[in-house]
Amino acid sequence: MRSPGLATASPRWPEAELPLRTEVIAGLDDLRRIERLWWSLWERCPPATPFQSPAWLLPWWEVFAPGRLAAIAAWRDNELYGLAAFYLEPNTDRLLPAGISLSDYLDVLIDPDSEEEAGTAIVHTAVALPWREWSFEDLAAGACAMRLPVLPGTKETVSPHHAAPVIPLCGGDDLCCCVPARRRRQLRRAIAAAERLGEISIERKEDAPKQFLDELIRLHGARWEGDGVLNGADVLRFHRLALPRLAARGLARCWLMSIDGKPVGAYYGFGDHDRAYAYIGGFDPDYSEVSPGSILTGHAIRQAIREGAREFHFLRGGEAYKFSWGAKERWTSRRVFTRTETS
Repeated sequence: MRSPGLATASPRWPEAELPLRTEVIAGLDDLRRIERLWWSLWERCPPATPFQSPAWLLPWWEVFAPGRLAAIAAWRDNELYGLAAFYLEPNTDRLLPAGISLSDYLDVLIDPDSEEEAGTAIVHTAVALPWREWSFEDLAAGACAMRLPVLPGTKETVSPHHAAPVIPLCGGDDLCCCVPARRRRQLRRAIAAAERLGEISIERKEDAPKQFLDELIRLHGARWEGDGVLNGADVLRFHRLALPRLAARGLARCWLMSIDGKPVGAYYGFGDHDRAYAYIGGFDPDYSEVSPGSILTGHAIRQAIREGAREFHFLRGGEAYKFSWGAKERWTSRRVFTRTETS
């Protein structure tokens, strides 16, 4: 029985040899139709991050759609056991992950109880697609895609991709166990300096995504003088579509810091699967001496500890300030399958 509205792949292997039924989803509407089952798979997949969720990838494809959608789904009856959201890049021979560029972690989703079956089904179905290079970008430690079997007729290359420092969290209700003493002293001084300017408030803003994004965009733009990562109409449209979806699922962490009622800093992050992620922030440069960004980062780490998170991810970039918070070096990986001439 096939799921309605989905385009069926033409695998090179007979269907009888595949452990699960597979389909290639080639349209956004068809991808939307499986959203409920997609969420169920995401929740069952321990390595999954918000960047693999429907809340992130459906808006990404709606806004950018940079090629021909070729999402491989693996099914048993009407239950989704695997999903590899990829697309064929135009005028090239590459199969690339949906969400690339704006997503700090990329991966496939595979039910852990059917990892071998679903992984085999996905890679076998991928053989029927017209690519020379199948690229898995920015795979975090433990990513499902690192355990996919190597395709017949291909060679595999694995290499470090981007620095992505992580703070291991150790419970409790404060920063003492995970943040170095020097950084904690700097944080106390910043809070004291801010308090001398007026009353500090830090508010959760997931319930007001439009207001929060307006302030984040303003503050990020002021911090980077119009040269930040929130430039461009498409990027802004994407975040305006994605944030309400993430907030509705409890994945967004939006903090707005004000002094005497004036917003001076914004923090946009995520939380899921016992992990916290610092995605983007901004602050008013007129208040740089009181370090609103540092105050918000310390607040976000403390809240992550209280929520029971085991790790705080600074995501891509090896900037020194991340290590000053006690982050340990970690790298994402890039895994590429390349067809050989004889395949």
